[in-house]
Amino acid sequence: MTNRRQVITALAAASLAAPGIGWAQAAPTRIVVPFAAGGPIDVTARILAEAVKGSLGTVIVENRPGAGGNIGVSAVAKAPADGLTLGIATTASHGINPWLFSKLPYDPAKDFAAITQMLRVPNVLVMNAETAARLKVNTVADLIAYGKANPGKL
Repeated sequence: MTNRRQVITALAAASLAAPGIGWAQAAPTRIVVPFAAGGPIDVTARILAEAVKGSLGTVIVENRPGAGGNIGVSAVAKAPADGLTLGIATTASHGINPWLFSKLPYDPAKDFAAITQMLRVPNVLVMNAETAARLKVNTVADLIAYGKANPGKL
């Protein structure tokens, strides 16, 4: 049978946890990756999520691939301004897509605030090895020279 002293002790113990209730995260933080799972951007997001979960609480990586990254980046732009949605922008979503798509569902310059550069990803110009050998192209200078000497053949 519960006596008065046990009830008072239980209430006192419960009240000790009350200040910590305000620290509880209302909702998880989301990191939106605008590409499919398993690629380099996804792996980077998962490493970031693991690194910040101690200070942000639950962090979910949400893959939203499609349209060259526009679907995921658009989801970030339209998310509530509550600080719980982060996105990984790429050269494609912010630098290339404005030139490829006549109308984007977001404004790369106005809808986002950059936090940090996460990666430096080099791009490499490649050509089929047999074609390069046939055209005698080993450098960008060779490719330019071939293009000038053979207009319309590249």
